[in-house]
Amino acid sequence: MLAQAATRLGDRLNKGPQLGRHMPIPVQSPQQAAAGNLQQDRLAQQFRLRMAIAENLKRIKHTIIVMSGKGGVGKSTVAVNIAAAFASQGKNVGILDLDLTNPNIPHMLGLESARPGGHSEDITPVTIQAPKGPGTLKVMSTEFFLQGKETAIIWRGPIKMNVIHQLLGNVEWGDLDLLVVDLPPGTGDEPLSIAQLLKDVDGVVLVTTPQAVSILDVSKSLHFVRSMELPCLGIVENMATFVCPHCNEATAIFGTHGGAKFAEKEGLPLLGSIPLEPHVMQSGETGVPYVWRESSSATAIAFHKAVENVQAHLKKK
Repeated sequence: MLAQAATRLGDRLNKGPQLGRHMPIPVQSPQQAAAGNLQQDRLAQQFRLRMAIAENLKRIKHTIIVMSGKGGVGKSTVAVNIAAAFASQGKNVGILDLDLTNPNIPHMLGLESARPGGHSEDITPVTIQAPKGPGTLKVMSTEFFLQGKETAIIWRGPIKMNVIHQLLGNVEWGDLDLLVVDLPPGTGDEPLSIAQLLKDVDGVVLVTTPQAVSILDVSKSLHFVRSMELPCLGIVENMATFVCPHCNEATAIFGTHGGAKFAEKEGLPLLGSIPLEPHVMQSGETGVPYVWRESSSATAIAFHKAVENVQAHLKKK
């Protein structure tokens, strides 16, 4: 009986699969074919974007990321003044505003009415000249594409990812000495996307105020940076003290040396301790970076000290 069963099994195996009425040949529907073609087109577009990003990054000598744990600590102010200070040294600098839903960099640089050139696959950033020397500052932000200042950007993660790909790959940054990437607060889609795309970033600058709640939040950003294996250049303690415009007396409104203590605890350099000064706010409102307006004030000296410390790290690369 076992021999007969084995024989019948062997006969079925030797015959192989029966096509025709027993096993109809699968036919792809027009809808399935269209979906397949669309998927291939998307993959091809993503590949072209990745290649464009790689080509763009080859022409950028250094890239730094500016992050914070929470909003309202002056992260964008620090990013703008770092970029402007490098440009004032004769460098060709780019600043990429990746706070996609709340872009403020154009406002701080007086570029709200400016528009990039080119088209969707070849975008030319807005360029401004440093007031002294040959340095330039190239700017790109989603604010340039909004219909009005109050227009809300309501995007989910995949759309944000596509926009970030375009801003890195389709923007003609050209040859840059430095690209400063200003991220939104926290550790959401934008920081994660950048961490995955910019594997060779020179480092991250973390901005905080001295108060305990800000330190708590920036510690989470530091954990993110270390988890993504990104180098951390150090801490900028912003709004360290309030400088009275009448008597120049410094008052520690948000606590004393919170950023410095955090940097020491984590084994990181304190890049700078920036005072809270009304003129810094006024510079952001009038669209002229503070370091381009002031050179001898305590706040200007603190900004330049932070830039010197960042520059010292970049020279080691």
